[in-house]
Amino acid sequence: MQIPQQIKNILEKLDKAGFSAYIVGGCVRDLLMNVKPKDAQACGRAPKDWDITTNARPEQILKIFPNSEYENEFGTVLVKIDEAEREENLKCVEVTTYRSEQGYADRRHPDEIKFEDSLDKDLERRDFTINAMAIGKNDKNQITNNKQIPNSKFQIPNNWSLVDLFGGVKDIDKKIIRAVGEPADRFKEDALRMLRAIRFSVQLHFEIEPKTERAIAKLAGAIKFVSKERIHDELVKILQSDYPAEGILLLYKTKLLHYVIPELEIGIGVEQSKHHTYTVFKHSVESLRHTQSADYRVRMASLLHDIAKPQTKKFINGVATFYNHEYAGARLAKKIMQRLKFSSDDVEKVTTLVRNHMFYYNVDEVTAASVRRLLKKVGRENLQDLIALRVADRLGSGTPKAMPYKLRHLQYMFKKVQNDTVSVKMLAINGDDLMPLLGIAPGPKIGAILDVLLSDVIDEPKRNTKAYLEKRSRELNELNLEQLRAAAREKITATRAAEDEEMKKEFWVK
Repeated sequence: MQIPQQIKNILEKLDKAGFSAYIVGGCVRDLLMNVKPKDAQACGRAPKDWDITTNARPEQILKIFPNSEYENEFGTVLVKIDEAEREENLKCVEVTTYRSEQGYADRRHPDEIKFEDSLDKDLERRDFTINAMAIGKNDKNQITNNKQIPNSKFQIPNNWSLVDLFGGVKDIDKKIIRAVGEPADRFKEDALRMLRAIRFSVQLHFEIEPKTERAIAKLAGAIKFVSKERIHDELVKILQSDYPAEGILLLYKTKLLHYVIPELEIGIGVEQSKHHTYTVFKHSVESLRHTQSADYRVRMASLLHDIAKPQTKKFINGVATFYNHEYAGARLAKKIMQRLKFSSDDVEKVTTLVRNHMFYYNVDEVTAASVRRLLKKVGRENLQDLIALRVADRLGSGTPKAMPYKLRHLQYMFKKVQNDTVSVKMLAINGDDLMPLLGIAPGPKIGAILDVLLSDVIDEPKRNTKAYLEKRSRELNELNLEQLRAAAREKITATRAAEDEEMKKEFWVK
């Protein structure tokens, strides 16, 4: 088992002090699936990777680990890891006393918390069977059950025990998300668990067990009791998963979408023009499915880029049109994201992409100046994401050609205008430096000297130092620059043409 040594150390210290202790929750699930946790949580954040539960009370945990903190009512002590012992950047671990919970009047927090002496009571309160297992050293005072997952390389060592009271191993093997006990009871305790079921489904690529899914659909309205910040966090994780489109479809199927992004449902059944084979809602989901970027903000833009089409739909000569839907969509996307507590930077990026996703680009008409204007409008940092959105939009429409010639040409022009290496701008000296150095006024002579200097640097890049260029400038100031400049321009033009040909090959354009 790939368990960090500091986790083993905590278990051993609790054991030596006479207490039972187990690794519990999602980290056990990941071990059983042979998935090494990707990252450890920083101190101050709720760890998702390594959690420990024990029958020791909080005050007893504090005595065993003096360098720890306890500032909550849930029996969770934050045990800090000494810097010398840290692995995988694990700075602290949550160690929590076994507990049971009763009453959830607000559908979010337990009305009463009771510390328990047995592990089974603690496991009973957890959300899903795959998260309700524990691993620890053999403890004859606990119910233990050594198991091995079929077709898995994972093997519980002889001196360790896997506690699996609710069939988590079986559900991992069958790839099922199943609530512990009665699903409705679990979701009434904390409505966020319904969103977590969707998130685990798309992160692990598991199916939600039918009874659990029906309970979500029945209780979906309870999600309104959950803070928008918690909903935001789960939605981002769904978007970051390998199957974000399936996540949105599951939200719709379980009726949660109506309470998270109801604006998307307005597009259900709304037909589009002949260029689209899907309805607005299906197109939005398919665009998300085909978004090549892993950035959740780009994926959000793909999902929302046509959000305003239903309200802008009009018929002209019998043809459906959606004039200015991108501008209305940007305003609506902003409203949705602000409601879901996205950061101002996230809102700005997504609305910029939505607002500009209909940008006009015709290869025969484009100029370097027009590309620069587009860059200024959307920002250099957003152009590649805008292209990714445009490709997702095309594929989400049922159009087979993902990267048409005009988009490849735009990428070529983008690189051309932003990476003009054959330019006097690359020199370590400029016209403002030359005038006082040579005692000459602004005029053509300055440009001529800079052209010759650039020609010299093209021949020998190491010459691009201020000391060399100042010395060379004084020499050039005494020569016939017209002939030198003509030769320099030939070299510059040839170099630019060669670079241009290489860029055209890169993007398969003419």
